[in-house]
Amino acid sequence: MSGKTLYDKIWDAHVVSTDANGESVLYIDLHLIHEVTTPQAFAGLKAAHRPVRRPDRTLAVADHNVPTEHQALGVDAVADEEARLQLQTLVRNVAVHKIEFFPMGDPRNGIVHVVGPEQGRTQPGMTIVCGDSHTSTHGAFGALAQGIGSSEVEHVLATQTLRQQKSKNMRVRFVGAPPPGVGAKDFALAMIEQIGTAGGTGHVIEYVGEALRALSMEARMTLCNMTIEAGARAGLVAPDETTFAYMMGRPATPKGGAWELALPYWKSFFSDPDAKFDREVEVDVSKLTPMVTWGTSPEDVVAIDGNVPDPATLDEAKAVQVRRMLDYMGLAPGQPIQSARIDRVFIGSCTNSRIEDLRAAAAVVQRALDAGRQVAPHVRAMVVAGSGLVKDQAESEGLDEVFRAAGFDWREPGCSMCLGMNPDRLEPGERCASTSNRNFEGRQGRGGRTHLMSPAMAAAAAIAGHIADVRDFL
Repeated sequence: MSGKTLYDKIWDAHVVSTDANGESVLYIDLHLIHEVTTPQAFAGLKAAHRPVRRPDRTLAVADHNVPTEHQALGVDAVADEEARLQLQTLVRNVAVHKIEFFPMGDPRNGIVHVVGPEQGRTQPGMTIVCGDSHTSTHGAFGALAQGIGSSEVEHVLATQTLRQQKSKNMRVRFVGAPPPGVGAKDFALAMIEQIGTAGGTGHVIEYVGEALRALSMEARMTLCNMTIEAGARAGLVAPDETTFAYMMGRPATPKGGAWELALPYWKSFFSDPDAKFDREVEVDVSKLTPMVTWGTSPEDVVAIDGNVPDPATLDEAKAVQVRRMLDYMGLAPGQPIQSARIDRVFIGSCTNSRIEDLRAAAAVVQRALDAGRQVAPHVRAMVVAGSGLVKDQAESEGLDEVFRAAGFDWREPGCSMCLGMNPDRLEPGERCASTSNRNFEGRQGRGGRTHLMSPAMAAAAAIAGHIADVRDFL
């Protein structure tokens, strides 16, 4: 009998039962909730006279539609009626069910996938769910973390379990040493370009390789965050000393003797040497340059020194698709991607709003300031920290002063312009250099045009006024 993968081990440790059709009931260790996907779930509990099964295994934040200004005024002051109602409903529901909650304005509040790891609630070997597709972020800690729908949110609240078919195993190996200017966001975009947005469908991906092991925890979270853009259910990284160093001393992690007891258990979560994977992929990061998307899917990727596709060189079926994307994005066939003039820059989201992301962007901005340059006059650029604690840390390091001096807008935490569910959104036709994870039509606002890239690349674009090569700023 062959060994088990990391995914197999976590799955087997949490299966309650499996029926004749192969559907299992899986125990859930941590349920993260927010204001958008919970109102219907709590209403269902109320109608059925059910309590929340494990409030102690649930953590609530307000993130998706919170404004990134004037948060101290509270939810009752939120201008948008629907957003205000959702936020008020969450406040009431968590109070009724005695669920830990970091309200808008609390420094511990922020984007759910930043807050969970930051608080130490995310731990190796756990099963974690949230009514948000980018729950895959938490897989960076060796946790099986996945997004669920509103009906499943209600099921988890009521039973602390999830019904699910087991996925296949996939392994992506990152080899080589990345050249200057290339980081985790580029790893993710290169992988998605290579396998496509359906490449991971039906699988849980485990990331391995020397290039992966060299990444910090925050960089691993960026990579796992974008697993969902490759079509997979979840992404995983086996925990190691980097993981444990990040976790130590956080509010919810074990302390003292409990930490020493937890370590051997956490270290048991790795793939056995003889474990079998259903699919294997290798990405050589030494060959990468900084990456940027040109189209309306995360797989539409080009190297920063490359050109957008020319439909004339493609077969007709692909050419039709590319023409539509170029028309929406306002790009000419074959034009250099660096010639695309931008209107907005967004540095933030659950992909790239942690302190290391802000430091990387600020380093580029500081070099520009040293050379007498600021944000291009026609560009509106904003920086949105992933949580109040990230914002506080950035301010203690003076990063906010660097951004402000260059003309960036320094905002309060939240999902912000990642998605058009709050006041931070694109106007029709505006082009945005964004550190978020999705570039679908209208994702950042109706008619908006999104180019995904790393925080350092977004900072370079803000200064240049067009999509730019961060290596020119290094």
